[in-house]
Amino acid sequence: MNSGPKIKILIVDDSAIVRKLLAEALAGEPDMEVVGTAPDAYIARDKIVSLSPDVLTLDIEMPRMDGLTFLKKLMLFRPMPVIVISSLTQASCQAGIEGLRAGAVEVMTKPGGPNSVGELKISLATKIRAAAASRVARPVEPKMRAEPTPCAAHSNPLNVIAIGASTGGTEAIEAVLSNLPADMPGIVIAQHIPAGFSRAFAERLNKICPMRVAEAVDGDMVQPGLALIAPGNYHMVLRKAGGLYRVAVKDGPMVCYQRPSVDVLFSSVAEAAGPHAVGVILTGMGADGAHGLQKMRSTGAPTIAQDEATCVVFGMPKEAIRLGAAERIVPLRSIAHAICRAL
Repeated sequence: MNSGPKIKILIVDDSAIVRKLLAEALAGEPDMEVVGTAPDAYIARDKIVSLSPDVLTLDIEMPRMDGLTFLKKLMLFRPMPVIVISSLTQASCQAGIEGLRAGAVEVMTKPGGPNSVGELKISLATKIRAAAASRVARPVEPKMRAEPTPCAAHSNPLNVIAIGASTGGTEAIEAVLSNLPADMPGIVIAQHIPAGFSRAFAERLNKICPMRVAEAVDGDMVQPGLALIAPGNYHMVLRKAGGLYRVAVKDGPMVCYQRPSVDVLFSSVAEAAGPHAVGVILTGMGADGAHGLQKMRSTGAPTIAQDEATCVVFGMPKEAIRLGAAERIVPLRSIAHAICRAL
């Protein structure tokens, strides 16, 4: 029985059906309470003041004021944990990724379609707990991006970099990749993100990072200057054949309640690349990736964990550190440099 204060949730969605489905999905959670619902941003604003929720679920497409505009105003004047709820249209997925950049800590698909009621109960509660545990701050003015960290000895074709993240990871991954040079060894990434959003995430990174970034396709070659992101709802593993690395994208049971799983990726990298890999575990709820990073370190691979002060949620890195899987503990701003040193 939960003895602490309950997580107070406000559901904001213009669809009465969706509001009802989300509220029902949380009804049996002993540590949560839906304190109110709102059909638009203006009513949501008033209820935030009167109800002081801990977590907000926010629809992107709403009348009078769209969710993205409201989110930007909210994060400026009253920062709080927000989960963006979005449909799977291309425009909505792009808006969902933009929502993460604007300060939302999680994104998920609307109930219905591929998101069944049973899956919704699990995924929504998990994301709300992660959001409630997250560190949220007012967005700062974007700074001029620094020149990418110069790297030496990155021409070895056997070198590969593996990165794993969850809550807060989209922004952390952007911070790392945008500060690495274009000719880095191949990079493989597992970020906990729903199907559909992974492509929008990759497309956004591809526009702003020095290297090429793409959503992985089964059989893709891992090569210098390319970062491959695991598709949402699929595991990604590294395979070595004939002196080359390729990725396999596959279905399979969830691992650590996740698909893609960081543990699945890291374990395959340990087997395929051994000491030629660098492992990096970033912000996220839970323990996914800790055991995989431990396997990588046991093969002689340098391993890096993001430090607590710069994590949105210090869960996955904390577990990796507890296991002794992280050789170095580094603030987010220094991880690109730490990767280059490890190479």
